[in-house]
Amino acid sequence: MKKTLAFVLTAVMSLSLLAGCGSKTTAPDNTDSTNNDQPQQTEEKLSGSVSTNGSTSMEKVIGALSEQFMADNSGVSVTYDPTGSGAGIEAASNGSADIGLASRALKDEEKAGGLAETVVALDGIAVIVNAGSKVEDLSVEQIAKIFTGEITDWSEVGGEAGKISCIGREAGSGTRDGFESITGTKDACKLDQELTSTGGVIEAVAGNANAIGYASLSAVEGKDTVKAVTVGGVACTEETVLDGSYAIQRPFVLVTKTDAPLSAAAQAFFDYATSTAANDLIKAAGAVPVAK
Repeated sequence: MKKTLAFVLTAVMSLSLLAGCGSKTTAPDNTDSTNNDQPQQTEEKLSGSVSTNGSTSMEKVIGALSEQFMADNSGVSVTYDPTGSGAGIEAASNGSADIGLASRALKDEEKAGGLAETVVALDGIAVIVNAGSKVEDLSVEQIAKIFTGEITDWSEVGGEAGKISCIGREAGSGTRDGFESITGTKDACKLDQELTSTGGVIEAVAGNANAIGYASLSAVEGKDTVKAVTVGGVACTEETVLDGSYAIQRPFVLVTKTDAPLSAAAQAFFDYATSTAANDLIKAAGAVPVAK
């Protein structure tokens, strides 16, 4: 009987030891399995296209911003169609462009029609004459009288005798709208030539010794074929535009619809263009950034 009881106790102890060893070898490593099961989170790459349409005066600014944005976001393409401010505003309104470009402020009726404006930069409108002209300075009043035909000869404003030839932009141009609004010549200008681009105006003035025209500061800088006169003694520069001392200036505007959100790519471009990160590029393009 004692032998039997001893045998049973020995067997129970042996089974207990085996059970203990087995539980140690099969215990899961919760730490490792939890880490391995976690999904790897990666940043989603921006992709798509962004279409901009409008002001020819904004070509350098939009070109610089687009180039840098695409370099930073290889999956996005940004296009620019230089159709003029009026066409750009219409493109934003009818949805044929993601972002319209206007070199003037929106009118009340355009805002009432569901459009919003965001100023991305300021631009001076330089009053230009032929590089050989002796005229150096004109007042806003003199400029207005020249473009409305009240002053017709350069000798009346300190230049050599010669019939003044006025060159301007087409109806619907933001540059023209800005120029006429500031000089008080809206619908009263008498132009010898109406051209559809800023570059065209510069070329026409460069080729005519008696011509006068107007063009974006960013387009005139570095040109030696035309001369920007001072207006009321103030030169058209980035500094004088920003501090407001140069009289003839206008905004560069991004136009969007108030009731239609931009795509992810278009919103990212819009945010970049209106941020301080874009300031140096806007300055390099000859305009004055406003982001702070």
